[in-house]
Order: sequence, then C-alpha cells, then structure tokens
Amino acid sequence: MKTIDELLQDGIEGKRVFVRADLNVPLEGTTITDDGRIRAVAPTIAKLAAAGAKVIVASHLGRPKGAPDPQYSLAPAATRLGEILGKSVSFATDTVGDSAKATVAALANGEVTLLENLRFNAGETSKDDAERGAFADELAALADLYVGDGFGAVHRKHASVFDLPARLPHAAGDLIATEVGVLKKLTDEVRRPYVVVLGGAKVSDKLGVIDNLLEKADRILIGGGMSYTFLKAKGHEVGISLLQEDQIPVCLEYLARAEKRGVEFVLPVDVLVSADFPDLKTKAPANPELVAAEAIPADKEGLDIGPKTRELYAAKLADAGTVFWNGPMGVFEHPDYANGTKAVAQGLLDSPAFTVVGGGDSAAAVRTLGFDENAFGHISTGGGASLEYLEGKTLPGLAALED
Repeated sequence: MKTIDELLQDGIEGKRVFVRADLNVPLEGTTITDDGRIRAVAPTIAKLAAAGAKVIVASHLGRPKGAPDPQYSLAPAATRLGEILGKSVSFATDTVGDSAKATVAALANGEVTLLENLRFNAGETSKDDAERGAFADELAALADLYVGDGFGAVHRKHASVFDLPARLPHAAGDLIATEVGVLKKLTDEVRRPYVVVLGGAKVSDKLGVIDNLLEKADRILIGGGMSYTFLKAKGHEVGISLLQEDQIPVCLEYLARAEKRGVEFVLPVDVLVSADFPDLKTKAPANPELVAAEAIPADKEGLDIGPKTRELYAAKLADAGTVFWNGPMGVFEHPDYANGTKAVAQGLLDSPAFTVVGGGDSAAAVRTLGFDENAFGHISTGGGASLEYLEGKTLPGLAALED
C-alpha cells in the first residue's frame, strides 16, 4: 500500500489530488455537534496542500437516496474544515457537475475544495458495477491522483472508495495508515490479557466480531442494548428492554463457546431501568430505578449498567494488556444514564493497556462526556470498518489501495 510520503517523493506540486475523506459528522440543523472526523483527516489534507497540490476533498454524509437533499449538505463541513486548516476551503454545490468542474478548475496550487455529498449521486452506492463505474469515471476526470483517507467508509464497495482508485494512481492517507497499524495490534500483535468491551443497541451488529474474537480475546464484557438479548438467553426477564428474540440461539451458542474456550464472557449484574425513555433534548430528570440484572420488571426498560456492574467492569479492565471498546453501555446522551459509559471510559484510562476506542457512538461518547481524546491509545474514526476488520473480512476500500 503506497503512502502519501511516497507520493510526495514523486512530486505533487500542481497535481489535482482527490482525497476520499470521511466527513460524516453529526448535525443539528447546520451545526456540527462532533467534528472529530474532520479533525482526524485534516493533517492529511494540510500535508498535501503544503506540498503544492490542488486538493479535492470528497465525502458522504448520512443516507440521502441518490439525489440532493439539503439536510445532508456538506456545506457546514467545508466551513469547519477551513477553520481547522486555517485557510479558506471552497465548496462545490454538486459532485461532478458544472459547479464541481468550475471549482476544481479555479484551484491554485495549495488550495482546497470540498465537493457536495457524494451520495447525492445514485452511482456512488449503486450495486450495479456499470453504474458505479460510470460515476467513478466522472470523478476521475476531476483529478490526477487519488488518496484514500476515509477509514469510516472502507468497508463499503462504493464508487469513490472502491472503483475510483482503480482509475487513478493511488495511495493511502496518513489516517488510514494509522488505523490499519492500530488494528494489527488487535489482531496480530496482541498484548494480553486482551479485553473486548461491546455495547450499543443491537446484538446482531456485533455477532460477527464476537464470533471472531471468541478465538482471540481473553475477556468479553457486554453492555448497552445488546446485553438484554444475552440476559434473555440466560433465562432472565428483560421487561421492555431492547431485545432481538431471533438472536437468542446464537447468543446461547456464543456463551457455550466462551465457556468451552475459557474466555470470560461478562454480562451486567445490575441495571438502571425506567418505564419511560428519557427526553434527550431537555435532559429532564429521568428518576431511574436500580434493579438486579435478573430482576428487570416486566414494564421497565434497561437503559444503563448499574454501579456493581461498573465496578466489575473496571476490575476486569485493570490488568488488561490490550482493550478494544465499541459501543456505549447505555443512553449516555442523558446524564442519568451516562455513568456506565463514563465508567468504561475511565476504566480504559486507568488501565495500563493499549486502548482502542472503536469509533461511532463510543468516540462520540468520549468527547461528549468530556474525556481527553489524547489520553486513549487510539480513537478510531470508523466503527463499522473497525468491526469488519476484526471480523476478518476483506474491506473493499483497503483492497483497492493495494498495489
């Protein structure tokens, strides 16, 4: 996989460099609520601009249906990227149309532009190779070189991720190089004990990674909405908590495999419950009730792990050599249900382990709850991509960057 530094050795002054970034940031209206992904790719963009390249940045945002949709415009990201870079970033109001062509043509050496949301064109996400390829051809006409640095999208077989690198000389950006290096420490160069903490809403989203990590991890700690399917599999009442009944047989299989292989599989011992989901806008007091994990009332929903579970999980992290964490322990956006996620984040900081926060909601939680990002070993920009890498899958966007 060629690196940016190798590109620089070849000389890129005056070259049009297409950077596939991941600027899929959360928005409230036009306000970016977490700019972590923009800050993560900014050094790559700055390096290319400093070398005299004409930098064309492109990304997706959200899931528009192959046509322009104002609520998913990348215009706010262009403004924020310019603030981070300390220079003006022009913005094209389309992806391959007149605005994109004119904006790119106007770039001087060292200048940066951002194209509108790639997913406003149906060809970006099409499952039809010809349609996807036709869009990639139009994108390729804008540039001389390609740099893949959108790690959060490398598990997608999309035009700008998979097809475009085949049409241009290409290299991996610094962010992708860092992400891959970190993930190798979770697969090939693991310091033990290896502890995996998994949370989030759906157990089905994590089945592949659990399946693979049962062969590699020493301990797996489960929290969040997905824990209730495991608790139900063990015969416990879970009330109106998030539950995937169809996944119970798989959960039972994984619990049995963990016991057979000597992998500690740790579930919550107490939870905070309520009959009502909390108001995340007003943050009004939710008055949660604390119950044992095996005694959730039939009319209540589990919304966070309790204090005994927090202590238990902190103890399981205390002697770790490597920790991978993906998924919050509860509804961290509300203060009454944030303590479980806070406890896991603090447990990572207190552990001597090499710690990796696996993107998505976990990364957002770290920032939202006021933790210093730099105190963790690594905060990934790609939750889904990290999980699929750990499942052992081939990621299309990484395969496309191989020479």
